[in-house]
Amino acid sequence: MDSPEEKTSITDKAIHNYYRKFESLIALILTFIIVVIVIVAISRLGYSVYNMLLVGMQDPLDHKVFQTIFGEIITLLIALEFSHTLQYVVTRQQSIIQTKVVVLIAILALSRKFIILDLDKVNAGELLGLSTATLALGLTYLILKLKNSN
Repeated sequence: MDSPEEKTSITDKAIHNYYRKFESLIALILTFIIVVIVIVAISRLGYSVYNMLLVGMQDPLDHKVFQTIFGEIITLLIALEFSHTLQYVVTRQQSIIQTKVVVLIAILALSRKFIILDLDKVNAGELLGLSTATLALGLTYLILKLKNSN
């Protein structure tokens, strides 16, 4: 006969197994959504490059052209990195998303914000807020890296 502890253990394992399947399903759905976003973003990037550089014959070093194109490229990189991170959950290589990866994605997003920032329209408070967030994320990443190296 099974003892009460064994029944509880079997029940806990079953619940955990169902939750892992649920988690994988959600990660798979999110991955599919990100794939759609990447397809739309890559087509938009291609359209922007075609219109700005080939049809419009604009200077690629012009600040506005640079902001638009590289802002879209970094958006693609963020989406791809997020998708890559979710793939670990789908393939069960990791059951949780690593905090360090989330911090790096946030740093990428802030980098994108700085690239597309129009300095003529931004006030000092916004710059201070973005700078503080960048510093906080950088320190968080440093702490995580030091913690993992020990």
